[in-house]
Amino acid sequence: MGEYRNIFFDFDGVILESVKAKTNAFIEMYRPYGNTIMNKVLQHHIENGGISRFEKFKYYEEVFLGKQCSRERIDELAKEFSLKVKDQVISSKAVEGVIEFLENYHKKLDFWIITGTPTDEILEITKARNLQGYFKGIYGSPKNKKHWTEYIIDLHGLDRSSTLFLGDATTDYEAAKHSGLHFGLRQIPENEIMFKDYMGLKFTDFYQLEKELFL
Repeated sequence: MGEYRNIFFDFDGVILESVKAKTNAFIEMYRPYGNTIMNKVLQHHIENGGISRFEKFKYYEEVFLGKQCSRERIDELAKEFSLKVKDQVISSKAVEGVIEFLENYHKKLDFWIITGTPTDEILEITKARNLQGYFKGIYGSPKNKKHWTEYIIDLHGLDRSSTLFLGDATTDYEAAKHSGLHFGLRQIPENEIMFKDYMGLKFTDFYQLEKELFL
């Protein structure tokens, strides 16, 4: 089974092809403010893919729109966003080969999900897609990914040197570095520029990843 015993998975863009659903929802929500604001939101979202929507909305409202933004307002925006995207995410196609990978290896390795999606929402999504049984735990915002990597490592006494984080965003890479984990980059068009200098493990689908890890 190679050197890895534990794998942390990001969700959007790693398990489901749901990155565009999130991107389109941010565009739709900020289109009424005009193209300049909308494009700033789009650029920030693409460059900060794994940051929670709560942090993004606070930033967009305060920095781009110059508004004082209460917790209640952020929660309202996050609820509106959830209504726009949840069904689209559930209906997104799986990343090629991921279901077979989970099926083949979830009894041999230990798997967790760490995502910027709110925990209650990601639990609904994974339940709707019959994915929960593959994972020992599923964790989302408001806690960030660095928090969850350390929490899982401490809770289960994991060996960092045999733990791999699979992600497509800089927040995934930073969480892996923070906790001294290996990192595997799922390459998508949206992250090409951010990871242009990354020289580590890369994959476009899970058939390729399986060959890289085990064959």
